Amino acid sequence: MSVQIAMPKSPQEPQVKGPEMNDRDRINEVLSSIKYMTVGYNIGLNEMQNPKLHQTVGQILHEYHQMQYQVFDQMFQRGWYKMKAADQQEISQAHTQFSGYSTQFPNFQ
Repeated sequence: MSVQIAMPKSPQEPQVKGPEMNDRDRINEVLSSIKYMTVGYNIGLNEMQNPKLHQTVGQILHEYHQMQYQVFDQMFQRGWYKMKAADQQEISQAHTQFSGYSTQFPNFQ
């Protein structure tokens, strides 16, 4: 049985979406753009040698992560973002899968 985690949608929101852009479309586009930017900053940060530039870009990346969370939270609060709750079996499977990866890391103790 799949359990969804979501806030109720606003009663003013139309049941059927038309072709015009609405607030949900706009905020979803903002969220997508922020996620895209964080990918670029992450890649750039991994390649930076200059300590001052690394620190500055790291701070910018942190700010983008904060913005991403704020936009996500707004979407969630408005009922525009749903998540599936993981059951215990799914959590155990993911833990088993990813804990096995740690042996591939250098300096694994």
